[in-house]
Amino acid sequence: MRARTKALAISRAVKEKVLERDKYCVWCGRPGIPNAHFIPRSQGGLGIEENVLTLCPECHRKYDHTTERKKMQGHFRIYLRIQYPDWDENKLYYKKGG
Repeated sequence: MRARTKALAISRAVKEKVLERDKYCVWCGRPGIPNAHFIPRSQGGLGIEENVLTLCPECHRKYDHTTERKKMQGHFRIYLRIQYPDWDENKLYYKKGG
């Protein structure tokens, strides 16, 4: 597996930690799956706890494919800052060699 592909993938351990943190979809409160990237993989978003959210399939679809993304992302940004006081959006991107 190439380094970038591996860095962007969400490991089982990360999924378990994120589900434990979130419990349910962080947008609507329904049961969800911890596999949504705050910064999308297509933009180099890492598969780390600080960049992964639990969303139900419907909310994940909305986040990835609708104009609601900006509103949802604002909510998720606040949520992640509360969860991680040192959270820095700039540290969520893959950087070659680092």
